Amino acid sequence: MFSLMQSATVYGVEGKEIAVEVDIASGLPQIAVVGLPDPAVRESVERVRAAIKNSGFTFPMERITVNLAPADLRKEGTAFDLAIAAGILAASGQLNAAPFHNTMMLGELSLNGSIRPVTGVLAMIEQAKKSGISRVLLPLANAPEAAWIAGMELFGITHLMDLRPQDSEGLEAIRYIPAQQNGSKSYSGLLGENKPMLASGYGDYSDVIGQQLAKRALVIAAAGRHNVLFSGPPGTGKTMMIRRLPSILPPLSEQEAIEVTKIYSAAGKLSTDNQGLIAAAPFRAPHHTISAGGLVGGGSVPKPGEVTLAHHGVLYLDELPEFSRQTLEVLRQPLEDGIVTIARSRAVFHFPARMILAVSFNPCPCGFSGHETLDKRCTCTDALIARYKSKLSGPLLDRIDIQLEVPQPIDLGSSITDNSRNSLSSEAMRRQVETARERQKARYAKLKITTDISLSGAALHRAMLIRQDAAELLGHALQTLHISMRAHDRIMRLSRTVADVEGSSYIEVEHVAEAIQYRRLSL
Repeated sequence: MFSLMQSATVYGVEGKEIAVEVDIASGLPQIAVVGLPDPAVRESVERVRAAIKNSGFTFPMERITVNLAPADLRKEGTAFDLAIAAGILAASGQLNAAPFHNTMMLGELSLNGSIRPVTGVLAMIEQAKKSGISRVLLPLANAPEAAWIAGMELFGITHLMDLRPQDSEGLEAIRYIPAQQNGSKSYSGLLGENKPMLASGYGDYSDVIGQQLAKRALVIAAAGRHNVLFSGPPGTGKTMMIRRLPSILPPLSEQEAIEVTKIYSAAGKLSTDNQGLIAAAPFRAPHHTISAGGLVGGGSVPKPGEVTLAHHGVLYLDELPEFSRQTLEVLRQPLEDGIVTIARSRAVFHFPARMILAVSFNPCPCGFSGHETLDKRCTCTDALIARYKSKLSGPLLDRIDIQLEVPQPIDLGSSITDNSRNSLSSEAMRRQVETARERQKARYAKLKITTDISLSGAALHRAMLIRQDAAELLGHALQTLHISMRAHDRIMRLSRTVADVEGSSYIEVEHVAEAIQYRRLSL
């Protein structure tokens, strides 16, 4: 007897439809799984065998062959368990296969037959929709995540025994879960509930004493999604300010939230909650011991790295020179193209990586070079400082739009006293960012981009409504400061963002001057 069930796997961050073919023939009792399964898939044999027996079904004592097609694609994960079990039951005549036509089956089986949630559900259901599959049978615990894909019929189960009623009543006997878009809670409603929580957990910029120029730079970085670098001695608040950057970022749009949630689901990092989508911009701060593969992704079947996990959010590298140079250099392509490309012998994987890169570091290993006081003297030799800064390659720094030295507050006592009156709060800074983003969104509506950093080529020059004196200043800077053409274009984008923050339709000379100032950090 033969049966065919539909399942899926995650390949990178995208779903891949997998056909689960089961054949039962006369012969010695054994079961073989073919089609390049990994150990987790091969071990599903024992899980399926125990689950079928403990759910009141009979496991066939014949020769069983399970093929996962296409056979040349490596399969991994536990999402095939439910489809394999249903295929065996249908091939042995214990279940009617007709109700499962055009239905994708996802779920991991426990030994007692209960259905456990799996990772990557959002990507797999999205692929099911593209393939023309209209119904999905999945663990009930994955339903909040899955329900955000519109136009799909979702049926949630908690135990293998839930498949029994379909013989007489069809899938309608299994609990049906409506999509969120057609239910009572829309994304905008969810966002309204969660909006006060978006800035929590990171602190507020009103806690930062002074540093008005650094806060201004962070507003511009957040408004245009520009990369930012802070340098300065210890204790100036570099880390404190960058860690508060998510508090001024606008909430993700629905499409952005689906993209980010799909990435976290594929990586197995999606927290279990009742809402299903990640509404806040992600913030990732890996330790400096991270490998190049951990940063951009890797593995035999590559998984997303920190760069991709920070998609539509912030990737923070604290103490940048402590990272290995080899690790830092892999950031060049993602920063330029907004995508990570990983090639393997059987396939090429593409991971999205449009994020704000935020970095900070001290001027030398001890931290006080150029910032010495009577109590704190620099103890580093010139050779040590040169070796410390050698990790920062020119091409990498060329991709960072805002480079700012953060000094110690001049009068700390008066700053503390006046802090409550003079310090910008995260809420006030976020309003500036949201206003600038709205201007950009309206301006680039026909180009289908949302921020200045996405502009390139002819579109960049068409979007630049620049005054004559501002254009002359930019041209003069190109010749006298010996900046690269990449830096020239980045200064143009940065000038456009400064103008948006100021509410100006045209790029004025002061906007260009401020953008050039951010590129003149002396290292």
